[in-house]
Amino acid sequence: MKRLLTAAVGLPLVLFATFRFPPLGFFIFGVLTLGLASVEFAGIARAWAPRLPRLVLPPLVVGLAALLALPEAAQSFSANAVFGVLIALSIGVSTLALLSRTPLEQVPATIGTLAFGIPYFALPIASVCHLQRTDPWLVFLLLAINWLGDTAAYYVGSTWGKHRLAPVVSPKKTWEGAAAGLAIGIAATLVWSLARLGRVEVALLVVGVATAIAGQLGDLVESLFKRHAGIKDSGNLLPGHGGIFDRSDALLFGAPVLWYGLLVAQPWLSLAR
Repeated sequence: MKRLLTAAVGLPLVLFATFRFPPLGFFIFGVLTLGLASVEFAGIARAWAPRLPRLVLPPLVVGLAALLALPEAAQSFSANAVFGVLIALSIGVSTLALLSRTPLEQVPATIGTLAFGIPYFALPIASVCHLQRTDPWLVFLLLAINWLGDTAAYYVGSTWGKHRLAPVVSPKKTWEGAAAGLAIGIAATLVWSLARLGRVEVALLVVGVATAIAGQLGDLVESLFKRHAGIKDSGNLLPGHGGIFDRSDALLFGAPVLWYGLLVAQPWLSLAR
């Protein structure tokens, strides 16, 4: 019941932000949402990096997300821009570990966590902003692929699943559930293409498949972190769902793959109606 009530409140809020917020407002909404998820991630990461500065991750995520979410970034990522971001990550996170007086034995884990965690949350924020700016219905497609697919995977896996997908990382996930999630992702993309474009775009279906697979991988990666930390949920902000990180894990991989997939597929794909 808690799970359904939380979804009944949260889903309309996300859809309202998607379709009614201006680009800046939607960016702020994304920052607030995934910023909380990054705090939960930093809390989990203390299992392997106990001195990790928990509240330093969100501002760094916001800074990179703001840079990547600029309209100009949607047109092209020059080699110089990518080079600059990589320099900032390599020098910045190592300097941060130095200034925070991280114990020597925790330095590799701390630097690795920050270097991974910053783009881990910044890229999906920027990606959903580009999707919303291009067409809010693309964000709807992202949610349909990942959230409906996750629901299908859960119910099919728990009812008919017999073959474990990743028994060490997530014992309850099955190949049957994964197949159901992928099928729903394909179906959602097909329905979206017909309803929004009036035709079936093969390139879009390929991108939809990649997004569905990426979402399931994102779910497993979060389970990997939680399994190592020995916890079930990343938090308790969402009754019945756990934390924000728990609810957005699929989107963290799915959003960048959908956006980048659309960029790559542009020569074969027309989103104009």
